[in-house]
Amino acid sequence: MCIIEVNPVKKEIKEYLRFREKIIVLEYARKFDGPIATCREFNIPKSTFYEWKKKFDTEGIAGLRYKKKTSKPHPRKTPDKIINKILELRKCYQLGPERISMYLERFHDLKVSESTVYRILAKHGISRLSKSVSRRSIHSKRYNKTVPGHHIQVDVKFVNLKDAAGKKVRRYQYTAIDDATRVRALKILKKHNQNAAIEFIDYIVEKFPFRIHTIRTDRGHEFQARFHWYVEDKGMCHVYIKPRSPQLNGKVERSHRTDQEEFYQLLTYTDDVDLNRKLEAWEEFYNYHRPHSGIDGNTPYEKLRSILN
Repeated sequence: MCIIEVNPVKKEIKEYLRFREKIIVLEYARKFDGPIATCREFNIPKSTFYEWKKKFDTEGIAGLRYKKKTSKPHPRKTPDKIINKILELRKCYQLGPERISMYLERFHDLKVSESTVYRILAKHGISRLSKSVSRRSIHSKRYNKTVPGHHIQVDVKFVNLKDAAGKKVRRYQYTAIDDATRVRALKILKKHNQNAAIEFIDYIVEKFPFRIHTIRTDRGHEFQARFHWYVEDKGMCHVYIKPRSPQLNGKVERSHRTDQEEFYQLLTYTDDVDLNRKLEAWEEFYNYHRPHSGIDGNTPYEKLRSILN
């Protein structure tokens, strides 16, 4: 076995000394005492000696040089197809890790844990949503009714859009959400007054598949005396939340943010008819197909069926 010394060029001193050590050890074993005595002499394990010798026998002098270890793909690495789908859901719909996990399972038959989704988002630098989420006030308390229709939260969302000519248009989205099931009813109206609110109450009485016991609103001018007594005359109760406490109607408030993030920011407004048609399609998707984190990933109508059954 003839070993050719190689002049190290541009090598790190530590790596070069290790390389020289391998050459000296193998040369000593060849010329003098053999493997066992050589290992004793240089105080190295026999397994290390035979590893060096094997590399020299198979690769020659190049096998003794330091080689940077390359990472091998993890057998459980998330496929690129799933990673791309996660990034697409975040970019297009601004969903959080929990909702992305639900969407993947429901619509793409892909089971990906919330923690995995978060790690992928963090790796791509988008673990935080673009809009900050305000914390609940310290005096608020979460609650969930268990009977459909027992508590309906009603509120109005101001919708600012532009028509086909670029002119600013304001419409009012009246929203009602059932506390127990999260079933919602939506309607766009041109006015923001008690007449419009009363019209909406008639709409949800016909729309909801259960009897309404209580309507809960803030103290806006559209929900004042005439509206109040109209609701009471219909055989329902009307209660106001405390002043300056929108978190007490938190479910309808949160649903409005969902409307903005998942519906209005993707909307191309043309005219009122088109707007109402698209809103109806969004309402149907929300009630029948969209998984809801507040009800364990079910849709509102799945929750309703589970209660009724």
